[in-house]
Amino acid sequence: MKKNKKVFVVDTNVILHDFNCIYKFQENDIVLPIVVLEELDHLKKGDNQINFHAREFTRELDKLSGDNLFNGGIPLGKGLGKLSIETGKPYSEQLKASFPEPTPDHRILAIAEDIKIKKKSNEVILVSKDINLRMKAKSLGILAQDYKNDQITDLEKIHKDIETIDNIDDQLISKFYESHEGIPVNEFKLKPLPHQYFILKSQKSSALAHYDPQEKILQRVEKHRTYGIDPRNAEQTFSIDALMRPEIQLIALTGKAGTGKTLLALAAALHQEKKFNQILLARPIVPLANRDMGFLPGDVKEKILPYMQPLFDNLSVIKNQFKAQSKEYMQIEEMHKAEKLVISPLAYIRGRSLSNVFFIVDEAQNLTPHEVKTIITRAGEGTKMIFTGDIHQIDSPYLDLKSNGLSYLADRMKGQDIFAHVNLVKGERSYLADLASDLL
Repeated sequence: MKKNKKVFVVDTNVILHDFNCIYKFQENDIVLPIVVLEELDHLKKGDNQINFHAREFTRELDKLSGDNLFNGGIPLGKGLGKLSIETGKPYSEQLKASFPEPTPDHRILAIAEDIKIKKKSNEVILVSKDINLRMKAKSLGILAQDYKNDQITDLEKIHKDIETIDNIDDQLISKFYESHEGIPVNEFKLKPLPHQYFILKSQKSSALAHYDPQEKILQRVEKHRTYGIDPRNAEQTFSIDALMRPEIQLIALTGKAGTGKTLLALAAALHQEKKFNQILLARPIVPLANRDMGFLPGDVKEKILPYMQPLFDNLSVIKNQFKAQSKEYMQIEEMHKAEKLVISPLAYIRGRSLSNVFFIVDEAQNLTPHEVKTIITRAGEGTKMIFTGDIHQIDSPYLDLKSNGLSYLADRMKGQDIFAHVNLVKGERSYLADLASDLL
């Protein structure tokens, strides 16, 4: 029996999340409401990632353009359905009574409702990243769902990177301390992932360990001072170990505010500055409360400064570990002046090929999976990339715990030989900050 095709009505925010989304609905048909094109037209100018996505989708649509877009749709390729554009439809009495304002969202609802009435045999589903629009659709009897193509399925799995092993034999722990090369992993009866970290405990002692996937051994991890910064717990010790290992080219550091993610990454970068041509620190600009940057006074640099200030604060913490006349302090000043150490909005990095760069992307939970992919594909030879962030503090209205780029990265890269993930749990900023993070 032939499977009935579904019809997906796609909201603008889905396209801004993934401009290739029209190719992710398998054999089902896709409808773009005409208002979506209007919204994309308003968004095509600008330097932010959503502006880039709006332009890219418009170009893709131009390749597919033809009269049939407005008359039955055009095929998207083998095994895929058709894409069509629907012009505006009159509001039904139910829609008028519930949502009388002629907003873009309500115009999309009118089109979805009209398609639902006309295609009685098909399942019509509105796809939107906007929770409120999905709720409105359901109130009208229209099926609605989030865009799930790049959502991770098991959130808990990405936090199980550090494993505590109890009841290890005391003699094995002693042997672990005596061996400089490490111990074969099969002696511990473990099946670790590449570059996984362990806390090994016996009745008398404990040890921190790293799994080397090339040699298939567990190596002891020791605490090391890194450019004036001392690790304060096991997670920070593991983070520094991963940041200092040349064989690990991609790292995700996750954890709540105050756990030291960005500070540790920056300290490790400065410690290894001779190995790299440049140290780059970048973060996406997501204005709080969705206010545009235009309301801020000053020129472009002055408008950007408030969003970059947390990165400068981390740099100040490291500088303050040294006297102003010290070699380390002067080195940071010189690197900044010579642009070997650069702090920049992420949008300014787009288009660059990053070779032999230590690249730290802060607040990566505010990136989409596609944006993370775009950044990583810029990596040239010798580049090390670190993504830091707290997946519980997402400022973007269309991302959540399962769909943000940082969660996606930790999920998809787990098990790769050049990747490490450390989830930091214990806050070290202050007792007050840790308490607020837990309770508020």
